Amino acid sequence: MGNSEVERDEPLTPAGRLFLRPEMNQIIHCIIGCKNPIDAAAVISEITNSVMIQHPRFSSLMVRNSRGREHWRKTQIDVDRHVIVVEDPVAGAGAADEEAVNDYVADLAVSSPLSPDKPLWEVHLLRAHNCIVFRIHHALGDGISLMSMLLECCRRADEPDLRPTISSVGTSSNSSSNRIIQRRKLWKVVVGMLMGLVFIVEFVLRSLWVKDRKTAVSGGAGVELWPRKLATAKFWLDDMKMVKEAVADATINDVLFGVISCGLSRYLDLRSPKALRDGVQITGVAMVNLRKQPGLQELSDMMKGNSGIRWGNKFGMLLLPVYYHQGGADPLQYVKRAKQMIDLKKQSLEAHFSYNIGYLAMSCFGPKVASWLNYRIVCNTTFTISNVIGPKEEIAIVGNPVKYMRVTNTSLPHAITMHMLSYAGRADMQILVAKDIVPDPQVLAKCFEDALHQMKEAATQE
Repeated sequence: MGNSEVERDEPLTPAGRLFLRPEMNQIIHCIIGCKNPIDAAAVISEITNSVMIQHPRFSSLMVRNSRGREHWRKTQIDVDRHVIVVEDPVAGAGAADEEAVNDYVADLAVSSPLSPDKPLWEVHLLRAHNCIVFRIHHALGDGISLMSMLLECCRRADEPDLRPTISSVGTSSNSSSNRIIQRRKLWKVVVGMLMGLVFIVEFVLRSLWVKDRKTAVSGGAGVELWPRKLATAKFWLDDMKMVKEAVADATINDVLFGVISCGLSRYLDLRSPKALRDGVQITGVAMVNLRKQPGLQELSDMMKGNSGIRWGNKFGMLLLPVYYHQGGADPLQYVKRAKQMIDLKKQSLEAHFSYNIGYLAMSCFGPKVASWLNYRIVCNTTFTISNVIGPKEEIAIVGNPVKYMRVTNTSLPHAITMHMLSYAGRADMQILVAKDIVPDPQVLAKCFEDALHQMKEAATQE
């Protein structure tokens, strides 16, 4: 009997084991604001009958064998144990819904681990605020996996019988001759190998002693345990696209990192004017989807085990330097510098190197060493940033139209972590901060919003 149980257990992936380490224990919080009051019974019924309950990760316990190795073990789901219904407001009288929900999630980010005696997910229904908070352990999957799962369970608000559209990315045509194409491919391989070597050296140095200069927004070892605040920066995708069009061959990610660089410079000017020299480097850690097809995927395709788009954690890490510049600079210069830097990073295959280095460290030395390496890199850099594509159309959950979708993680040694999620023409970025280091995250959010507005104005004059 014992042997058959062991045979049914499925070992965790290296990334899953890493996210269960105490130093890197990561829970994803997906915050969904609804237009109408939430029917708790209807939500519980929907979850009970959803594909989520049938998914092997959402219906398994995380167990450890006699050698301490983690495995997934199938179990019976009691949905009532996973759904927490909060009837009363989660903040004092007079607090706005957004502020109340952000404070609630900020508290979860440091004080509420998921219980290991049930599958590692929960759903909190904040009925007084018409809000649903999904809490899902990162060991179950990354942002792309979990967003694909969520959209499988939702319907379009304008067409209740249809699922939301999954974005697909086509290939661009190229009229160049085969010989030129082959030369370009060869050149990319050579540059990628050389830049990859540079990255490996930088990765090792960041793991050991190289660190960002101390600023007003620096974190460090132990900061992941400090109390948090959460604020939301709100952008229109059309504004970001307008800025993108003003810079040749730019992408939305180039615009995002330009906004980050400009916004951080603005905030540091407010917090510590004249304390930094122009051009000081502030390094971010960015998470990059490594699946062969960018964007969201059909859940059925991800579950087939296709190596290129499979379910799980399939992302690499980029070390992205942005630079402090005093006020008065051309705002579009931030985007141009970000584009130049990101283009080099793409050529270097840095994200693929980081993924494979992490996999090698996990396989050869175990999760303790791999977690130490990741922890040191986070301690020696300044912020975390990720960007996930959400649905283009408005969606509904149990027939209840969704006003907004936002996402954040539990805390890290960084004093600032930022996660952007697009939804129906908007892009909201959740800014989770250590409040003893960044006491005014709403001011930081305003700095990012103002940066984009200034870039948009400059773009209209190009």
